[in-house]
Amino acid sequence: MSLKQTMTMCGAALGLALASAATGALADAGHGKTAASMGDAVTSPRAEAVSAEFDILAAHVHRDGRLVTFHMTLAGDAGTKLPDPAGALAGAPVLSYVWPTSLDPATVGFEGGSGILALAATSHPDFDDTPLYDEDGDGDLANDGARWHSHWVVLAPNEACGAGALAVRDIPDGAMPALPVTWPGLPLYIDSPGYTPRFEGPEIRLTVPFRDAEVVTGAGYDGVTAALRVHADLHAPLLCVTDVFDVASGDLSLPGKVK
Repeated sequence: MSLKQTMTMCGAALGLALASAATGALADAGHGKTAASMGDAVTSPRAEAVSAEFDILAAHVHRDGRLVTFHMTLAGDAGTKLPDPAGALAGAPVLSYVWPTSLDPATVGFEGGSGILALAATSHPDFDDTPLYDEDGDGDLANDGARWHSHWVVLAPNEACGAGALAVRDIPDGAMPALPVTWPGLPLYIDSPGYTPRFEGPEIRLTVPFRDAEVVTGAGYDGVTAALRVHADLHAPLLCVTDVFDVASGDLSLPGKVK
């Protein structure tokens, strides 16, 4: 089975069953405030060397009942820059807004203790890794990769990506780790839950439902903007972090605490 086929292996019936939980219609679990206006946000000074749409001023995560809102304030308009297409999956670039957390990956269905659980909003015009969802509503489930969309990912150090670099954790051939029900079929610790990022000028916001949101309370978090790239030979490591534009804390120490 080809990589493209595995990406589209999830059934349409499952997509329909999950649609109500995965739409962007969820209200903001906060109160419409920006991350920068929250007194307990992880803040970052303006970095003139960083492109404004990826220059983090503040990152924040907060809970309201079962809904948890992840948001970020940027120096420029968030989501306005998209990757330049490579023309193929091999070597494809990815741009991302990321909230690394201290949550165990098992919280959202991955194998426990497998790495750093992070929520990400990504854009990558060369491939579509959300086979359950038709983001642009044109009837084609496999042509929406450039549109900003959400993923849970598990990050882990991988020296093959460079000294001290991180990668989305690979699934070796024959391995059968625990994975979320909306895993898109890629040989990666990645989930495509369908939560829609919302952009309002410099603000990006993602609201996520949790069955038991109490597990999120007190969790550490940070904010990161980064570029990733698919391996040119489609071999492990399949998806490396190639450039970190900004880290809200400056050192990925996850100083924020969910309240």
